[in-house]
Amino acid sequence: MMREELDEAGRLRAENAMLRARVEALEKALADRSDGHAKNGAAPRGVAGAEVFDPLEGLPTAVPAVIHWRLDGAVTHWNDSAERLFGWSEREAVGRRLADLVGADPVSAGAARAFNFARTESRFASTASECTTKGGRALRCRWTYAVLRDGRGDAQEIAALVDDTGDRDRREKTVQGRYQLLLQLVDNARSSIFVKDTAGRYVLANRMHAEMMGRHVLELIGRDEAELGAVDPAATAMIVAKERDVLAGGQVMQFEEVVPIGGADHHFFTVKFPIHDERGAPIGMGGIVTEISSLKRAEAERAALQEEIISAQQAALRELSTPLIPLADRVVAMPLVGTIDSGRAEQIMETLLSGISGQGAHTAILDITGVRAVDTHVADALTRTARAAQLLGTRVVLTGVRPEVAQTLVTLGVDLSGITTLSTLQSGIAHALRHARR
Repeated sequence: MMREELDEAGRLRAENAMLRARVEALEKALADRSDGHAKNGAAPRGVAGAEVFDPLEGLPTAVPAVIHWRLDGAVTHWNDSAERLFGWSEREAVGRRLADLVGADPVSAGAARAFNFARTESRFASTASECTTKGGRALRCRWTYAVLRDGRGDAQEIAALVDDTGDRDRREKTVQGRYQLLLQLVDNARSSIFVKDTAGRYVLANRMHAEMMGRHVLELIGRDEAELGAVDPAATAMIVAKERDVLAGGQVMQFEEVVPIGGADHHFFTVKFPIHDERGAPIGMGGIVTEISSLKRAEAERAALQEEIISAQQAALRELSTPLIPLADRVVAMPLVGTIDSGRAEQIMETLLSGISGQGAHTAILDITGVRAVDTHVADALTRTARAAQLLGTRVVLTGVRPEVAQTLVTLGVDLSGITTLSTLQSGIAHALRHARR
C-alpha cells in the first residue's frame, strides 16, 4: 500500500511539472507577443507613451482615422481610430499642431486654397507622407482629404481620412474590404447603378443593372452598349448621345427617358454625371437609373379615371342646367337658370327637342326667370329653339319675361311671333293646361 501511494504521488508530481512547464511556455509566448506589439507601436491602452492595439484592425467596417485641422495646422477633430493609429488621445491632440503630432504637414495651406470645390460636391484629393507615431514608429500614410469652407466660400478646415499604407497586406485588405462594402451597398440598391469610362465601356455595375440588361455583372465589364446589344440600335444611339453630352458638358443631367427593352417600352428616371480625377479632368461617367414604368402606368390610369369623372360631372351638370320636367300629359317645362353661352344654348335645344319628340309634347314652356341677363346671344338661342320646336308641331310658351327683359327684347328687335310670352311660370303652366283640356 505504501509503495502504491508513493508511486501515485510521483505520478502527480510529474504531471504538475509538465503543467507548470506548459504554463511557463504560454506565459513566455504571451510576453513575446506583447513585446512584438510594443515594438510595432501597439501596447495596451493606458500605458504612458504607448500606442493602442486595434482588435478591429482590418475589418471592412472598421472606422478609418479621421482628422480635421485648420489651415494654421491646429487640430480640431481627432477620432478613436486616429488615436489607435498614432497613439495620441483626442485630449492630447486637439488644439496642437498636426505636424507636432505626426511629424508631417501633409496638406499645405496653399494646396488647401487650391482645392476650390464646394462642400456639397463631396470631392476629394489625396497625398502621401512619411509620419511618426507617439512612440516613434515610422508610418507611411495616405491622406484622402477635402477642404471645408464657410458660407462665404473661404477655406476653414482640412478634413482627411488617414490610412497606414506601409503594410502592403493590410493596405490591400483595407482596399478590398472597402470595395466589398461599396459593392454590397450598390448591389442592394433598387436603382440601376453603373460607371463607364470615357469610351463608354462599363467599369462597374450593380446587380440591378445587370438584371435589367439580362446579363451577369462580369459580362458587362469592358463592353459598351453597342457590344451588349441589350436595347434597340436607335435606343442605343440615344443613350450614347446623352452620355457624350454629360461628359462634354461636365454637369449632372437628370431626365426621363423611354427605352424599348424586350419588345416593350420601359420608362426611367435617369441621373448621369461626369466622374473626375483629382485635377478635375473627366475620366468617366456614372449613372443612377430608376425604372418608373409602374408609376407612369398608374399616372395614366389616374388621368384616364379623372377624365371619366370630369366627363360624368359635365354630363350631370348639363342635365341639371337644362332640366326637362313633364308637367302633364304632353306638356313639358324647362326652367333655365344662370348664364347661357353657346355650348349651353346647343344643349338647351338638343334636350328640348329630344324631350318633345320622346313625349309627343304639344306644349313646351321655357322659363327664363333665373336667367341673369338677356342679350342678343340669349335672345337668338331662345328664338332658334322655339322655331325648332314649332317645326315639330309644338307650341312654345316663354315665361319669366320681366319688364326689363321685355324692353331688352324689343330693343334688340327679337321676332317672337308664334311664341306666347307670359310673366310667370305659374301663368305659363295654367295656360298650357287650359290648352291641354281642349
